[in-house]
Amino acid sequence: MVENRPGAASALAAEAVVRAAADGYTLLHVTVANAINPDLNGGASFARGIAPVGSIAKASFFVVVDSSSVFSAVPQLIAYAKENPGKLAMASSSTGTAPYLAGELFKIMSGVDILHVPYPGTPQAVTDLLAGRVQLAFADPSAIPLIKAGKLRALAATADARQDILPDVPPLGDFVAGYEASTWHGMGAPANVAPQIVAQLNRGINAAIADPAIKARLANVGFTVTGGSPADFGSLIAREIAKWRTVTKVAGVKAD
Repeated sequence: MVENRPGAASALAAEAVVRAAADGYTLLHVTVANAINPDLNGGASFARGIAPVGSIAKASFFVVVDSSSVFSAVPQLIAYAKENPGKLAMASSSTGTAPYLAGELFKIMSGVDILHVPYPGTPQAVTDLLAGRVQLAFADPSAIPLIKAGKLRALAATADARQDILPDVPPLGDFVAGYEASTWHGMGAPANVAPQIVAQLNRGINAAIADPAIKARLANVGFTVTGGSPADFGSLIAREIAKWRTVTKVAGVKAD
């Protein structure tokens, strides 16, 4: 049973699970947004109150331009941005989101000055990109159908390797050494859930994502199954919290 708790970039949902009974029946759908939120939008409850249960899947963002854009490769884009600081406009699905921070990480690591233009979500950002109001975007996997249809041109994947769903798109790290940004999903539970319950839930997650039908369904929308132990997922969360904390600080992102 899924209960949507939108608001504060997932912080409200995390708070609901933190306050839930520690019986293993109320879980949190954990995403990269939760790793960003401990420093933003009142999301500190996630860091202190949610126990990692298991990782499910991960996917890449994509650096996209309109199909008629003059930019056909990342080095060309970087060169133009350095020669014309502030002239390029980068769309994202709102300030403080993972695609936005993926773009900010790119700006920091490549040393370019690109104007950020926030939108309420990826569809709105892509609409203005197609209309020529902005020149590039860091888009989530929902943009993959437009890339495949030839309406958007993907210059790079933000993950650290080529993606099976778009194998001809190089990773951004090929052009900006050490760059990596991904969107990922897993499950968490209230922090005081018994270890044996966490272990049981983890076994269930790993069994589910081992199903070829589940793997195929996730692959069809650009995701790769991950799995692993609760400790593995906890390590990922810790690394991501540290990473995005540094990016938000350098980029000057403020809490709402």
